[in-house]
Amino acid sequence: MSEAKSSAAKTNAARFLDSLHIAYKLQTYAVDPEDLTAISVAKKIGMPPEQVFKTLLCATHEREHLFAIVPGSAELDFKKLAHAAGTRKTEMASIKDVQPLTGYIRGGVTVFGAKKAFPVFVDETLELFDTISVSAGTRGTQLILTPANYLKAAESLAQTTVVDLSK
Repeated sequence: MSEAKSSAAKTNAARFLDSLHIAYKLQTYAVDPEDLTAISVAKKIGMPPEQVFKTLLCATHEREHLFAIVPGSAELDFKKLAHAAGTRKTEMASIKDVQPLTGYIRGGVTVFGAKKAFPVFVDETLELFDTISVSAGTRGTQLILTPANYLKAAESLAQTTVVDLSK
């Protein structure tokens, strides 16, 4: 895989990966604002849903924020996330907090290029695949990269933990 050579406009996330000399591909798709699910994105980009990872902004009971990265085919287990984060309880961050905290809107959240570097918790199934897909920081564009490169980039930003997060 080489650096992005695509008609897709470079996003902050892609520029961040470029700065680390990390190989990726940009994949665009038609956005349906009524269906922003990872399963829908997976169909549109021709990848299995378990290889298309969604980035969820979560909050602890202490109101600290963190990112949870889970397969599009799975549901986040908040108890597992809380245990991994060493806190009593976690929940989804309020939708109104997502853009001010990350700089991204729902359906386009990524850890790369986010306004703040929150701890990252990645579901362990990420390591099962040759390539994965995550949002490129805007609706309609995905990053395709290797799990090792995803983790390398995430670890350069914040504490990154690979753990079982799926129900």
